[in-house]
Amino acid sequence: METMPIPRLIATMSVPPLISMFMQYSYNMVDCMFVAHINEQALSGVSLVFPVVTLMLATAIWMGVGVNVLVAQNLGRKDQETANHVVSSGLLLSATVGLLVSLLVMAIIRPFVGAFTDDPVIYNYAIEYMDVCLWMEIPCCVHLCIQKILQGTGNMIAPMWFQIAGVVFNFVFDPILIFGYFGFPAMGIRGAAVSTVGGYTLSMLLAFYVLIFRKQRVKIQTQGYRFRIGTIWNIFEVGFPSFVMNALGAFMTFFVNLFLVAYSMTAVAFFGAYFKIQQVVIMTLNGLIQGCVPIMSYCFGAKLDRRLLESFRWGTLASVLLTGVSVVVLWTFPAGILRFFEASEDMLSFGVPALRIMSVSYIFAGISSMIASLLQATRRIGLSLFINLLRQLLMLLPLMWLFSRIWAMDGIWWSFVAAEILTVLIGYVVYRKASLPLLQSRAAG
Repeated sequence: METMPIPRLIATMSVPPLISMFMQYSYNMVDCMFVAHINEQALSGVSLVFPVVTLMLATAIWMGVGVNVLVAQNLGRKDQETANHVVSSGLLLSATVGLLVSLLVMAIIRPFVGAFTDDPVIYNYAIEYMDVCLWMEIPCCVHLCIQKILQGTGNMIAPMWFQIAGVVFNFVFDPILIFGYFGFPAMGIRGAAVSTVGGYTLSMLLAFYVLIFRKQRVKIQTQGYRFRIGTIWNIFEVGFPSFVMNALGAFMTFFVNLFLVAYSMTAVAFFGAYFKIQQVVIMTLNGLIQGCVPIMSYCFGAKLDRRLLESFRWGTLASVLLTGVSVVVLWTFPAGILRFFEASEDMLSFGVPALRIMSVSYIFAGISSMIASLLQATRRIGLSLFINLLRQLLMLLPLMWLFSRIWAMDGIWWSFVAAEILTVLIGYVVYRKASLPLLQSRAAG
C-alpha cells in the first residue's frame, strides 16, 4: 500500500475484484439468458423483479464496503485490535441484515409485482422466481462481507476465487434445473432461482474457510468481543454511498419500467435484458473502484495524500479505458448481444439503437463514480452521496420525463447520456472546490 508503484498497485488490487464483480452481476444475467429460452413472458417476469434483486445485492454491498473501508483505514493507522473488532461486528451485522431483508422481501413481493402487471402468467413467473431467490440474501451478505474484509487487507485473489466458484455453480446448474437434464426434475423458472441461491451459499462456505483456516492480516475476534454501537454506525455510514450507487439502479429500473409499460411489455423485457448488460459493465467498473477505494482509504488514514491523489488519477484513467472498451463492444455487436436473450424482431427494431445510445453514458459514469469514490474514501460521505444521487435520480428522472415527451421512447434512451454528462461536470466542480484543496494542503504540510 505504501511503496508499490500506483499503476501496478491498482492493477494488483483491482483486477481480482473487477473479475469478482463481473461474476457477481452475471448471476442474474445468466438466469435471464436461460429463462429467455422458456418464453418472453418468463423474461418479463424476471425483469420486473430485478429491481428487488438489485436492492438485495445493494444492501449486501453496503455492509461489505463499510467493513472494507474501516478495515483498511485501521490497518493504515496500525490499529490491529480495532480492525479485528470491525471484522467480527461486520459479520454479525451482515447476517442479521440478510435475514431482515429476506423477511421484508417476502412481505412485499406480491403487491410489488401486482403493481406492474395484470398478466397472470407474468405475475406467476415473477413470484415463483422470487419465492426462492429471496433466500439468497443471507449467504450473499455474509460472503460479500468476507470478500470485502479480505480486500481491505490487500488480499484480492481469494475473494475472486470463491466468487468464481459460486458463479460457475450457477452457470452449470441453471440449465440443468430449469430444463431437467441428467436426471434432475425440470423446475422451470424456479430452477434458476435454486441455482442462484446454491451459488451464493457455496461462495459463503468457501469464504468462511478462507477467513478462518487460512492466514490473514485480520481475524474474527472471539475472546473479549463487545458490541459497540459506534462500530455498527460507522459501517452503515461509510458504506452508505456504495448502497446508494447500487440501489439507485433498482429505483431507476422501477421508474423506467413505469415509463416503458405505456409502450409495450416487449419494451420492459428489452430494458430488463439491457439492465443486465449495463450492470455487468457498471459493476465491473465498480470492481475497479473497489480496488481503488482501499488504496485511497489506506493513504488517507496514513496521511499519504500525494499518493492518494495519484491513485485517484490513475484510477480515473483506468475507468475511462475500461468503459471505452465496453462501448466499442456494444456498438459493434448490439444485435448479437440481444439475441442471447432470445430477442424478437420487434425488440431488435428499437433495442439495437437504444443499446448503442445508452452505452455512450458508461464513460461519463466511470469518471463520476471515481470522483464519488474519492469523496467516500476521504470521509466526505454527504458529497459522495450527492454525486451518486445526481447520476441516477436527480438528473435522470426529470430528463427522462422531459425527453420522452419530446422524442417518445427514444427520449428515454438519450436521457441516460445527458444525465451522466451533467453529473460529470458538477462532480468535477465538487472535486475542485471541496476535495482537492484539502488534500493538496495536507500533502504540502
